[in-house]
Parts: sequence; C-alpha cells; structure tokens
Amino acid sequence: MKKIKPKILRPGSRIAAISLSWGGPGTVPYRYQIGKQQFEEEFDVMVVETAHALRDADWLAKNPEARADDLMQAFADETIDGIISTIGGEDSIRTLPYIDLDLIRKNPKVFMGFSDTTISHAACFKAGIVSFYGPSFMAGFAENCGMFPYMVDSVRRTLFSAEPIGVIEPNQAEWTVEYLPWESPENQSTRRKLNPCTGWRFHQEKGVVEGQLFGGCVEVLDWLRGTDYFPAAKDLYGTVLFLETSEEMPPPSFLTRFVRCLAAMDILEGLSGILLGRPGGGVNPDIFCEYDDALCKTVREEYGLNDMPIVTNMDFGHTDPMFVLPIGTKVRIDSAKQEIAIDEAAVTKN
Repeated sequence: MKKIKPKILRPGSRIAAISLSWGGPGTVPYRYQIGKQQFEEEFDVMVVETAHALRDADWLAKNPEARADDLMQAFADETIDGIISTIGGEDSIRTLPYIDLDLIRKNPKVFMGFSDTTISHAACFKAGIVSFYGPSFMAGFAENCGMFPYMVDSVRRTLFSAEPIGVIEPNQAEWTVEYLPWESPENQSTRRKLNPCTGWRFHQEKGVVEGQLFGGCVEVLDWLRGTDYFPAAKDLYGTVLFLETSEEMPPPSFLTRFVRCLAAMDILEGLSGILLGRPGGGVNPDIFCEYDDALCKTVREEYGLNDMPIVTNMDFGHTDPMFVLPIGTKVRIDSAKQEIAIDEAAVTKN
C-alpha cells in the first residue's frame, strides 16, 4: 500500500524534540543543547521540546506511557511540522501499547530518528505514513566540531525539498564510529578519529530492481518479531529491506540468524533487495567483510536467491556521516551501474 507523505520542512518550521527511550538530554544536557543549536542554525528552524523530553533517564524509564503521550501530542499538534528523536536507547517497545495509529495516520508529519527509534518507525509504517531513518539530536546533529556536510546535504534533500531525491552517492570523505564519552564536555571540541572510505559493495553484477523501503536496526527489528508491529509477509512483498547493527556490535552470526527467521516467516523470498549499513560500534574494519559474507551466504547458498541484489558497507545507521532513508518510498537498485536512487520526493509541498 502506498504510504502517505508528510509535508515539507521549511525555514521557520517548528520541530519537536522527543525522548522515546533513553533520557539522554536529562543525563547529558549540554550534548543535547549543542545538537539543537547546530540543527537550528543550519536549517533555520525552531526546536521545541515535548513535555517530557528533558526529564531524567530514571523517570522516563518508569513512564513509557508518558513517552508515548509525547509522541501522540506531537503528531496531533498543528503547530508542529516535524518530530525528531533526541537519542535512541533500548525500550521504546514499551510505548507500543499506548500508540494511536489512527492519530498518526490522520496527522502525517516528518518523523526521524534511528537505532531504537526503529520501534516508532514500525508504528509509522503500520499507520501508513512515510518516516525517516536518520540522525537524532544527540547523535548526528551534535557531531563534535560541527555536523558532517554529507549528512547535512542528505537531510536537506530529503526533508527540505519536494523534488525527487535522485541518486544517493556514497560518502566520499572519511567516516567514523569512534566513541568519545559525552560525559566529558571537553571531548565536544575534539574531532573523532576518521577512517578512509572504501565505498559501497554491490554483490550483484547486473539487473535493476525497485521496491518500497523498510528496515532499521537489526537487533530492534528482532525484538518486534511476533508482535503486530512487524509487517506481515504480504506487506513486505517487493520491499527493499535495509538493516544495520548497533554500537553493541552483534556478531555476523546474529545477522545470519535474523535472515533465517525472515525466511521462516516467508518474507525473505519476497524481498526485492537488501541494503546493509556499515557495522556499528568498534568492529574492526578488517572484519567488515564477515558481515557481508554472513548475509550473502545465507541469502545465496542457504536459500538459493542468487539474483537478489545485496549492497553492503553503506553510510547509514550507527556510522557517521549517515544519509537519510525515507521509509515507505520506492528505491531503485541498479547493480550494473552500481547506483542507488530514490526517484520520487519523500515529502509534499502542501
């Protein structure tokens, strides 16, 4: 089913900052404030916090209904043009009993975040609206020494333009996953260690496929299996599935097992393609290929899907800089050209 697109963001738009999981802003307030400031200055927007966004982590952990209420109020508030997560965490799944899908469907607007925010993206997908897998205020917009241009350009093209997004180019500059503790404010003025880019890896030499985007952090998606929020096989037929791993660094075998589960659920064979983000956390780049091998071996050798396009080592998820993935829009994979494109806008002008 075609998803409802939210309205474009513009200079002057009001963006709600929301804490759906960990109370990061209450724990490391200066980090949140830097992300808020850098985002506002770059895009000329106004950021306002939801009612409980700045509460301390312990209080938020005990009150999943309040976190869900923040999300419902942000969608319902006609003065709010977009909603962006402050940070991820590990228990957004506890908000699901309090989510009103009809309210989301009737009030589509830009919603963005990554990692544990995968849970809320699944809710948006079920509600029938396009949402955006991309940076949060504390991870991405609060980047040390200023935001990465590659990420800024992707946010601008995806959220602030109603033109087709077009070809998504691999990041040509360097990348990082280095963690400098946020609890030490002096680290904010230290540029994280950068690594040379090696490009995306296309594990298919020919063919063009198109499909609706769906996916997220693979560990979080795994938590959703068996719930009403994990899409049924019929709803994912023809989909291009994107997956990425978190800073907890699950081993390649986790990816293998997850894909086997997709096969057992009659989902894998119906996919049009799979995109895999660069492994998150402190995984040694020398073994990135082990994640590629685990995915390709499972899809190709165990299930015989030799023609399914697989692209790995991509710039999204728990790696910086990242590009924004508009969930629910159609993506095109051209293996011969080694090109990925979104030939439609992700937002509307009206």
